[in-house]
Amino acid sequence: MAVTWNKIYETSDTGYMPTTTANSWSVGINAPSGKVEFLQLRYSLTFDTVTPVATSEISALINSIRVVQNGEVLHDFTAGFSSEAVTGESQYGYLINKIGGRVVEVPSSTDAKIREGYIMIPLGSVTTGSVTRYEIIIDWSATQATSTISSGSLSWWLRFNDNVQTQTTVVPATSYVHTAGAYELVTVRVPQNVKGVVSGLLVLNDSEADEYGNQGIRINALSQFGQSINQIRAHNGDLDNGILYNAGSATDLQVYATQVKGAIFIPTFGLTGGDIQVSVDSSTATTRRYLPIITNNVGSKQMAEVRQTQASVGNTAKAILMNDLQ
Repeated sequence: MAVTWNKIYETSDTGYMPTTTANSWSVGINAPSGKVEFLQLRYSLTFDTVTPVATSEISALINSIRVVQNGEVLHDFTAGFSSEAVTGESQYGYLINKIGGRVVEVPSSTDAKIREGYIMIPLGSVTTGSVTRYEIIIDWSATQATSTISSGSLSWWLRFNDNVQTQTTVVPATSYVHTAGAYELVTVRVPQNVKGVVSGLLVLNDSEADEYGNQGIRINALSQFGQSINQIRAHNGDLDNGILYNAGSATDLQVYATQVKGAIFIPTFGLTGGDIQVSVDSSTATTRRYLPIITNNVGSKQMAEVRQTQASVGNTAKAILMNDLQ
């Protein structure tokens, strides 16, 4: 048995779905144990009057999402900007599609008020025993003012894979309030109790605007020079029509794009050993969030920790003799 799917939860309660006011959906689920490659959210939602998000997907309404497995936080995302007014791919969709997961929505040429989509969150975790406990919390931003949820369903699925090789952890972001026209050093906190290396850094602005100066961003461990945001987009695949999303209009086609304004994903090639120093040239006063993405080979040892390398030997018997005539 190599790959299997298991539906672990489903609800049709519209109180858990996006509506005209911001709301939160939390659920605790007992599920089978095993080698979990992905956690998937499937949604099928019908809204009244107008489309809930005019120019993007339902994932644009995800302000935050947290996944806890047996008390361990595996996935902790908070958007810099989430809104029904998003005009391209969502910040959350951008993250998941960059780290080997998938956020896709079915375009509808008949009615853009009907939304069906799939969010596949890479976990790569291995659990034992008969039952694994999941705690999942999603904070939704509000839909358009007159777009009330009519009906729908939300379901959580697990994809088990005996050959899963990599665990992926999205750890809490470091927030930094930038000053206009300043070149500043940001220390991005990397938890030392999370296994693995930092394979990528997601930088999110609090609006759909880049707002960088000429020096752009420099990860000090990777470059001696600042790189413009478009230069990074050339490296990470964005400029190669690397972004694809449902634009929310009545069509059977998804839309290609070359950027998510206000968001940039930077590959970091397995940085390890502690916090990450990032030099940032900001053209405008703004608040950015810096999210490290940690990956680890399933079954491997924990990442190198910041630790002491010299021992302070405690020996009172020796201390007493040190004061005696010898």
